[in-house]
Amino acid sequence: MDPSTRHTVSKVPALTLGFWIIKILATTLGETGGDALSMSAGLGYLLSTALFAAIFIAAVAAQIRAREFQPWLYWFAILASTTVGTTLADFADRSLGIGYAGGASTLLALLLVVLALWRWTLGSINVKSVCDWRTEGFYWLAIMCSQTLGTALGDWTADSAGLGYLGAIVVFGGALLMVLAAWRWSRLSTTALFWVAFVLTRPLGAVVGDFLDKPLAQGGLDLSRVAASAILLVSIAVLIAVLPKRAADSAH
Repeated sequence: MDPSTRHTVSKVPALTLGFWIIKILATTLGETGGDALSMSAGLGYLLSTALFAAIFIAAVAAQIRAREFQPWLYWFAILASTTVGTTLADFADRSLGIGYAGGASTLLALLLVVLALWRWTLGSINVKSVCDWRTEGFYWLAIMCSQTLGTALGDWTADSAGLGYLGAIVVFGGALLMVLAAWRWSRLSTTALFWVAFVLTRPLGAVVGDFLDKPLAQGGLDLSRVAASAILLVSIAVLIAVLPKRAADSAH
């Protein structure tokens, strides 16, 4: 069977409340887990990025080979993207000296380019069209850009903009509520609103993760990164196990 046409249903989950809860938990875990390896374990940003990138590539390859939506595999790939996004953004912002604003601007431009190429090549960036290897390639590339962008954006808001972790949580949480209101009561493109919300969940998770594990003197709760990551991982696993495992309706 032609791999470009073998999928008749979407290979990504339906956009339910459960999806967004797991997504926020996953992005929070990406922050605590990435920091646990790069900082607490002392591997540094570059080595941690290489390790997480290898896991992400393997997870996406398995996801693309799968013939249907598989919740555990999908969320494993999402978790891998959040951790590599954390360490990659930290490496670019701190080790390369690009800075939070420069990193966020560069990554936003990359994300917009990926989405534009996706739409130009395949005609739609609606996630319901993620049914074959071509759309999945663009989908996961866009996710990788958005996860890395979100880390840089969260750090910039909390640190450079001086809002602190709680202030940044309010900003990004409020922005998500505005997107929800626009989805409910406006005629704006639901596809555009999805991508805005998808990007915003990453900096929200990033600042929540930093709030959990950063020292008290920096405005955090000074929790163990390993312990926080373990609790988040168990919470995600429970939600995946108990929530309905339904793929998004295909756009084809």
